[in-house]
Amino acid sequence: MIKSVNHIGIAVRDLNKAIGFYKKLGLEVEGIEIFESQKVRVAFIPVGDVRIELLEATSDESAIAKFIEKKGEGIHHIALDTENLTSALTRSESEGIHLIDRTPRSGAHNTRIAFLHPKSTNGVLLELCEKQKK
Repeated sequence: MIKSVNHIGIAVRDLNKAIGFYKKLGLEVEGIEIFESQKVRVAFIPVGDVRIELLEATSDESAIAKFIEKKGEGIHHIALDTENLTSALTRSESEGIHLIDRTPRSGAHNTRIAFLHPKSTNGVLLELCEKQKK
């Protein structure tokens, strides 16, 4: 079951420049992390109960670099919180939704994540998130 919007991922060429824009709006960066496995540097900006995640490629091989090369900067994905990620993936697949990730992987903020393919979601890359239990 989908509970809420977790974050909106925005692909940017220059993370520091993008952060500067959001600071002009009065927003503050909660933190910056590098995800070597995904070749991306991410800045987290809370806006109410939702975060904006600014995504900067750390390699020309990263999905973010390829996205920007093909489509330019902009919204990369929307992430939705779910109570049970494994069940959400099983249900999505049974409904004919094409999965990018058949099994969850580790994400930021102590979450497990998986992506649904834009071919099945009207062109929007959707990320499903589940808070890991401690």
